[in-house]
Amino acid sequence: MWFVYHVEASSLAEYFAYDPAREHDLRAVDEVVRAAAPGLERHFFTGTGTGKPGMSIKMIGYGTFRYRVKASPEPIDWPVVALALQKNYLSLYVAAVEGGEYLLNQYAGRLGKVGVGQNCARFEKAADLDTGVLTELARRIETGLAAGELELRYGRVGK
Repeated sequence: MWFVYHVEASSLAEYFAYDPAREHDLRAVDEVVRAAAPGLERHFFTGTGTGKPGMSIKMIGYGTFRYRVKASPEPIDWPVVALALQKNYLSLYVAAVEGGEYLLNQYAGRLGKVGVGQNCARFEKAADLDTGVLTELARRIETGLAAGELELRYGRVGK
């Protein structure tokens, strides 16, 4: 059964402080993403809302784009990259697509001790990530978007 971990926070400061045992890990990953891709503005993402397509969880977002899903006539705002607290791990969501596949998959084998599925990397702590590869990924997202080499998408992608 899929479980949504609800973080009770209404700001970035509250989100970082929500789980004191993992605040350092959130801040460490945040620092890498912000340094590598400063053009992806950090913001507090409050989810798409109950009953709307997308995810209702709160996250730290970097950059924003709009997309449409078939189930909704209304466009949805979504982070280009997002960092989320989960019950037992952290998630890094990447909406960048290249050649019909999520860009994250090109880095999956080099990111460190992480599980990767579609557009999400899951890891227990920041030390599990290879920060050099995360830096490379975040830079590629920023430069690839600026050059028009990447698309942005949320949800399943197929060839």
